[in-house]
Amino acid sequence: MGERKAGVRAAAVSCVLLLGGCAGTGNTGSARHEPVTVAKAPAQLPVPRGKGGKSADDFNGDGRRDLVLNDLVKSPDDAHGDDAGIGIVYGTGATHGLAPGARQLLTPARQAARTKGQSPAVFDAEASCDLDRDGFTDLVVSTDPPYDGQGRPPVPLQILFGSPAGLTGKAVKLVIPEGARAGNDWPDQPVCGDFDGDGAEDLVVHASDGRLSYLRGPFTRKGAPRAAGRPLPSPGTVPTGPALDVNRDGYDDLLVRTAEGPATSALVLGGPAGPTRTGTALPSGIDVALGRFGRGRALDAAVGSMDGTYLRYDLPTAVRDSISTPGSVLDAGDFDGDGVSELVSSGAELRILRGRTSGLSATGMVTVPPPARGTTRVLAVADFTGDGRADLVVRTYDGETKDTVAVYAGSKEALVTAKPTVTFSTSEFLGMDSRTTSDTHLRN
Repeated sequence: MGERKAGVRAAAVSCVLLLGGCAGTGNTGSARHEPVTVAKAPAQLPVPRGKGGKSADDFNGDGRRDLVLNDLVKSPDDAHGDDAGIGIVYGTGATHGLAPGARQLLTPARQAARTKGQSPAVFDAEASCDLDRDGFTDLVVSTDPPYDGQGRPPVPLQILFGSPAGLTGKAVKLVIPEGARAGNDWPDQPVCGDFDGDGAEDLVVHASDGRLSYLRGPFTRKGAPRAAGRPLPSPGTVPTGPALDVNRDGYDDLLVRTAEGPATSALVLGGPAGPTRTGTALPSGIDVALGRFGRGRALDAAVGSMDGTYLRYDLPTAVRDSISTPGSVLDAGDFDGDGVSELVSSGAELRILRGRTSGLSATGMVTVPPPARGTTRVLAVADFTGDGRADLVVRTYDGETKDTVAVYAGSKEALVTAKPTVTFSTSEFLGMDSRTTSDTHLRN
């Protein structure tokens, strides 16, 4: 799972798009945000206990979005060791949203389900949604169960269920009935979405040979779907999240790419039988972002390439356009709260193109300076502060042992704050056990 997809897989959605937020009335100026750094934050804070709700990526059900982190930095004393696990930073009711001190480390040794008595070495976050409809977001993770190469490989996906204290329990293996599988590929690339419009989150998983396993929710606490039929034909092999209701018909739709990296892609439209109808074909590109960039009633698509960015407005019929700004990694979110998405284009530079009712434009483009020296990638574009505007979360790497995670708050005038409002390093997770901080404080 790529870094920008953590939380998973791309910018999740809010009121207008579930991609960043609807028009809000929060504070607008960057001067109102006093930065919070690790040095100012307590070393450990209790994870807020929630009662459940409908917020996206809310593992403890307190109404605040949480952040998922893969590929944590390694200790300088063990730079070639295994990954520490998955880091969770919980949101709070404070102005800055995310609280680096309210964190949790998920490790395969403690959280993963074992296979033949063995704990997996791989433990990566892949997708997040409320699979059992209890009001707490659940996390789908990928593992590496033992496989001798004979016949179908085992299902590598597991589910960690949310709770008032967060992701505290043991994972269970995702159940994919034999009749819903095809071929001998690893069943992977999970994408959450309500594809049949019944109000329950479903999962789509790559099967093989251009087919998808479609698992209807809700899911049991043992990882089994409510129903699963024969694999569905697909225009590609890489289902890609987040799933969104692109054409506003009440069914989530799925983006499927023909390959990782530069490739063509297509929308697969949801309906009463799930994602069964291939819709708009999109041009070849390195990445695709969906959002409401400014034209028509339906959502739009931006397809990034090294030569420029192709635009398809008002899907699935699609009015064609393009801009000269190249984009190797794309994300979308409404940073100024006006109901129109901006496009985040990252590569050599991190740039935000403003969305307008007439469509995207490079005029007034904002360049975001990296928070530190190194390679910068977008982690998430979502509303972590609850002010109705998307925030930009980036991560800058400097080798295997040093990084900086920075949150730039959404701004009505400037799109994002000039300086990060929160910064921390994933080294904060080193040496933690997998108890939640709320467990620790309760015992103390």
